[in-house]
Amino acid sequence: MAAAPSTLGDQIREELSCSICLELFTRPKVLPCQHTFCQDCLQDHAGRGGTFQCPNCRLQVSLPSQGVVGLPDNHLVTSLCERLHNQLTLSGEGKEQPKSGNRCSFHPSEKLMLYCKQCNLPLCSECCEESHDGHPTTGLKKAIKQQRAPVQALISEGRDILETYLSFLRGLRQTEKSLNEQKQQTDNSIIQAYTKRKDVLAQKLTESKDHLLSETEKQHGKNIKLVQDERDRVLADVSELSAACDQAEQDMEQRAIQFLSQQTRMTEVVGKYRGKAAPTPVQTQPAVFQPTDTPVPVLGHVMVQSLPSTPILEETENGQKRDEKDDDQTQRGMFEEVKGVAVSEEGEIFVLEQSFPDERIQVFTLQGKFVREFPTAVPGNCEMRPDDVAMDREGNLWVVGGTDSAEFAVQYNKQGRVLRKFDLQKTGCFRGVAVDTRRNHILISQTTGDEDNLHVQGEVLVFTPDGTLVRTVGQQQGMKYPRYITVDREGNILVSDHCVYVYNEDGQFVFQFGDMGYGEGHLSGPRGICTDRAGNIIVADSGHDRVEMFDQDRQIPQTHCY
Repeated sequence: MAAAPSTLGDQIREELSCSICLELFTRPKVLPCQHTFCQDCLQDHAGRGGTFQCPNCRLQVSLPSQGVVGLPDNHLVTSLCERLHNQLTLSGEGKEQPKSGNRCSFHPSEKLMLYCKQCNLPLCSECCEESHDGHPTTGLKKAIKQQRAPVQALISEGRDILETYLSFLRGLRQTEKSLNEQKQQTDNSIIQAYTKRKDVLAQKLTESKDHLLSETEKQHGKNIKLVQDERDRVLADVSELSAACDQAEQDMEQRAIQFLSQQTRMTEVVGKYRGKAAPTPVQTQPAVFQPTDTPVPVLGHVMVQSLPSTPILEETENGQKRDEKDDDQTQRGMFEEVKGVAVSEEGEIFVLEQSFPDERIQVFTLQGKFVREFPTAVPGNCEMRPDDVAMDREGNLWVVGGTDSAEFAVQYNKQGRVLRKFDLQKTGCFRGVAVDTRRNHILISQTTGDEDNLHVQGEVLVFTPDGTLVRTVGQQQGMKYPRYITVDREGNILVSDHCVYVYNEDGQFVFQFGDMGYGEGHLSGPRGICTDRAGNIIVADSGHDRVEMFDQDRQIPQTHCY
């Protein structure tokens, strides 16, 4: 027999309660260790420090720049808590209903005495005459008696299923507790071994480290001074020559009397630089670290116990079976050339891979567990070389890429079935894709022209899902090689090229930022781009090997991640 309803309700409530305040979760936040707590409870627990320990497993957690508010929301727990709250509210209302009597809601003066078998509704005599005339009816008490048994059977079955799930949850809790205890024991063993040996090596290693860092800093200072001196020298020449040209052009356009003396001035300045040798690369000697061959003492090794596995047999063309794990072309969970990634609302991660013959999408949980995979194929059993992937508001995937003879935009469902595709111009250049979920528009980058002679033009094409071109964005701003695209919460379009271009939701140019350079606010080869909830813009800067975050004005770098 299943447990009593109150017991089940208590168990479900316990699973959805914060272990700090012991109440139902309020704005639940999930930590990297997957433990969940109320936002306010974590705020009190973490205080104002940048790091804190998980109250359950003691894992050290670093707070994001926004503090506790910036931690990921646990949407699943939020949904379950809302459902439990609604169920308890409805249950409370059901207990009050008998006080009002079995009165008809349409005819309050009439009692509910009949039950319509055709409409499955309780009726009063007036309802029966007005809108249920001719329908088969029976007495209300008899209908209740007849339906009690099947409903009770369903309730019992449901509670049996609930008990099975609750038993499983109790097992998970025990497993989690055992894992935490085992991890703590392992951590203690490692720390104990480290403590015994660190004092012997610490002083000598520290002295060696300080000496090496000092030598590296000295050499680096010499190299930087060489570069800066050469930059200052060339910039002075650039400033003089540029100012002379600008002034001459201005006087010539305005037909000013000063123009009469410009020939003498320009002859002097250009003549100065005509015979001057062009700047040559600065010869620097960066310091390089070469570890010694002295064996490094180790504390030991952490071994991971392998899970028992059953070979997956696949039928070949001649009907024989082969072990899939021996197939070199099916390395699940491993990548060679990742091109893009998308995340569904259910927490599945879709990784786009372009590496012959594994041109595919692999699907994982947020914890990194492999779920499934499917090839990036197009109708006609032809595999497509994919460039980028994005997810639309229906949870379907859009992939752009091509074959040797054509290029496409293809829509897949989460299981890999092709839903639709439309053709794109054959360019041979990389394409990025993004989805404007507010308007359900597909945005695709494109580069056309003579690439060998650098006569190219970049743009962003905006399509409806059926392939109808809505508009073209970016032709007037000098785009050449647009790479990746993102659309923020307000519908603004952001495109990475040699800099970042920003357009409003209607495709009108707003501004650009992140021109080529080395100082703050400058980028070198921006690639991946996205925005967070606060409106900050995160850009992958490939030339500087870093990720930069710009604030909501999109002009001042807020932080650098190296």
